[in-house]
Amino acid sequence: MPDTQPSKIPVTVLTGYLGAGKTTLLNRILSEPHGKKFAVVVNEFGEIGIDNDLVVGADEEVFEMNNGCICCTVRGDLIRIIDGLLKRKGDFDGIIVETTGLADPAPVAQTFFVDETVGAKTTLDAVVTVADAKWLKDRLKDAPEAKNQIAFADVILLNKTDLVSETELKDVEMRIRAINPFARIHRTQRSEIAIDKVLGQGAFDLDRIQALDPDFLEGGHKHFHDEDMQSFSFSSDKPLDPDKFFPWIQELTQREGPNILRSKGILAFKDDPDRFVFQGVHMILDGDHQRPWRADEAKLSRIVFIGRKLDRAALETGFLSCVA
Repeated sequence: MPDTQPSKIPVTVLTGYLGAGKTTLLNRILSEPHGKKFAVVVNEFGEIGIDNDLVVGADEEVFEMNNGCICCTVRGDLIRIIDGLLKRKGDFDGIIVETTGLADPAPVAQTFFVDETVGAKTTLDAVVTVADAKWLKDRLKDAPEAKNQIAFADVILLNKTDLVSETELKDVEMRIRAINPFARIHRTQRSEIAIDKVLGQGAFDLDRIQALDPDFLEGGHKHFHDEDMQSFSFSSDKPLDPDKFFPWIQELTQREGPNILRSKGILAFKDDPDRFVFQGVHMILDGDHQRPWRADEAKLSRIVFIGRKLDRAALETGFLSCVA
């Protein structure tokens, strides 16, 4: 969730399937003359890790967690490492977590909500997914992790674009959009991209979605179809009743949480001068007031769900029932 408190340290989760170019991107981030210092957590699946030796940038601290995937067996290690980093705050400007290519990013993101100390002192800035333009179409068919990485992303680097034709690029972008219509897509070669397009994204601010899709507020909702992935968005120009919304969203995520990969929204509550921003990862929700509504902006509530086996009509009815 976007947070204006300077005490919170931004965390970027860097993911993508095996060989997509994650380490190349990480090396670019660490090599750029941006004047910032990052703590880096690298995870590799297997007892003998080499990613640590592949990461450049001697000034950065690299913590390697091997013999387990960061999204399962070593999640406790991640919490301990982040907690240790927080006790030395001031030594770095942000944290970058590079997951193994076999990781589902959802449990990684959950880490920053389930632990009180970590959640109070960090803010999840963005999930950045690197995708291989040449092989992504095949991986979406045979690797569920690859599809989850695309669905969960806030920013997608469609990498190795020099290896495919423009027609193939448009096809793979269409497949990405069918899974996740809201992420920002950047075409890259050798993971080359301006760092400010990857870091400091404030990814849970839905203003980015509206910038990406100017018609987002016009239709009330959109549905992009994949074999099993769904993306729904809803909006209301009438204020919401918090006494209706919070029980509804909590009951919904407890009941449908396993099927909801991501939920996020900017909400306008009745008699509340501030925007309320929330984000969810499966059954875990987090939210707070962000800033006052500006005089020149419409007080619109917007909410997004990405997941599987979701009932669009039930979601829309439930959301609209929260109107004051």
